Amino acid sequence: MDPLAYFRGNFVPLADANVNIMTHAFNYGTGCFEGIRGYWNEEERQMYLFRLREHYQRLIASSRILGLTCPHSVDELCSITVELVRRNELREDCYIRPILYKGSSVVGVRMHNLDDHFAIFTTALGKYIDASEGCRCCVSSYRRIDDNAIPARAKVTGGYVNSALAKTEAQLNGFDEAILLTHDGHVCEGSGENIFLVIGNALVTPSPSENILIGITRASVIQIARDDLGISTIERSIDRSELYSADECFLTGTAAEITPVIEIDRRPIGTGVIGPITRKLQTIFFDAVRGRSRKYSEWLTPVYTPVAADR
Repeated sequence: MDPLAYFRGNFVPLADANVNIMTHAFNYGTGCFEGIRGYWNEEERQMYLFRLREHYQRLIASSRILGLTCPHSVDELCSITVELVRRNELREDCYIRPILYKGSSVVGVRMHNLDDHFAIFTTALGKYIDASEGCRCCVSSYRRIDDNAIPARAKVTGGYVNSALAKTEAQLNGFDEAILLTHDGHVCEGSGENIFLVIGNALVTPSPSENILIGITRASVIQIARDDLGISTIERSIDRSELYSADECFLTGTAAEITPVIEIDRRPIGTGVIGPITRKLQTIFFDAVRGRSRKYSEWLTPVYTPVAADR
């Protein structure tokens, strides 16, 4: 079947969900978006959407920062998304992209007196970073955008030029991913991921004041580390040299999930292989998102009506 999208209030063929080249967001990057993972559980024949409500709460927060108005409540957004995935009959891991944007066909740099449009599409998605044995990162020459330039706490469409430049620089230089620093030289995040270090018996991660996007997977990892492993998380400024001396390092994000980092700037991290704490976090996380752990069932929104067992 041809995939569907939700576009300006209706379910329509994805091929018809198009915008005019004069659209304000296309020309100026005036929009915000989310990325939501759907995990297919083959044994249960069920699709689980990961922390759906929290993603839409963050979308609404982003819209307020930019001065956009979403036409739907969080509850409505969740219902529309479940219906879209159901109509698309997705039976594999997927990625859901809701986007709220300035849809007026006008020329002129501003955020006011413009129409706000909303859309959602879905696509199949496997591993975002193909590094099953750990990824190799570099510290980027690009700095992370500052909150007083482009709001770092909002997922702003135009702001991702910053991430794209850093990612391409890294990959063209033979690395899997980039790590960006803040304007004052502290560790910030990857091109599309939060970053954690394992130092001693604690996780260490940049604080929200370091221009990070406050990740939903980030929050999930902090909870798993505390509740399942008894490991606390310290949020603070991190200097670049701490990357090299850490016991372990990993990236987190909706797309990246939990991605171990085994090398930064051609220096091995820890023993140069995936560390034990990172492995444990991965195991618990993937059991949770695929519905194999009742402990975290509140994180998941099932899409399909369960099939009754034969009597």
